[in-house]
Amino acid sequence: MLITIIGRGHSGTRAMSHTLTASGVDMGAPLNVSGDLIPAQDLYEACRVMSRHVVHRGGVEWDFSALHTMPIDPAFTRLVESYLASVLTSTAPRRGWKLPETTLILPWIRRLYPSLHAIYWIRDPRDSILGAHLTDDLADFGVPYTPTADLLQRRAISWRYQYELMRATPRPEHSVDVRFEDFVLHQEATLTRLEEFLGFPLARIEVRPDAVGRWRTATEPCDFPIFPREALYPLPG
Repeated sequence: MLITIIGRGHSGTRAMSHTLTASGVDMGAPLNVSGDLIPAQDLYEACRVMSRHVVHRGGVEWDFSALHTMPIDPAFTRLVESYLASVLTSTAPRRGWKLPETTLILPWIRRLYPSLHAIYWIRDPRDSILGAHLTDDLADFGVPYTPTADLLQRRAISWRYQYELMRATPRPEHSVDVRFEDFVLHQEATLTRLEEFLGFPLARIEVRPDAVGRWRTATEPCDFPIFPREALYPLPG
């Protein structure tokens, strides 16, 4: 079984990576404190290879259609296989990896590994954009977009791009949606659902309820009109 976690940086994907590691899944080596498989330069370059075929229509609209049918660039395959070498050569029955930038290449990852078990990890974008991440400026990965000097707006655009890319990509045969907020606030029920999806028991790690809704006390406004209402996690009060 091959497993990956699809979700933007600062969406809390480390919680799922640590859970899988604690549950005996080989998540590759070496891992950093966030549970990312490193070094990641080859995968970053793979992002730039694929993004050449993304068309920006203006605003927060992109055309991803070519990615689903065109031949996958052999350079992309070589880079991904190089990055995943420790995972692909592992003899463990359950293997996987976590790196937020994987989301940027979801269309071709799905096609390269059709039996992949993909955990789609979602977090309220207002919390997701509070911290800096490598994907804040999409141009660093070759993705076309309308640049802005506003840092939080740039992060919001990055979030929206990855949201749209996930929506536009046909789902892998094996996939499940998980909200970070549910993992934190309703861990047992969420893990039970994940165990049904994966087919093996999962470890319980420590979670912090105060990680939910941090945007409410942020010094700068984090709610942008480009965030779909369905992506916002409702909190009481």
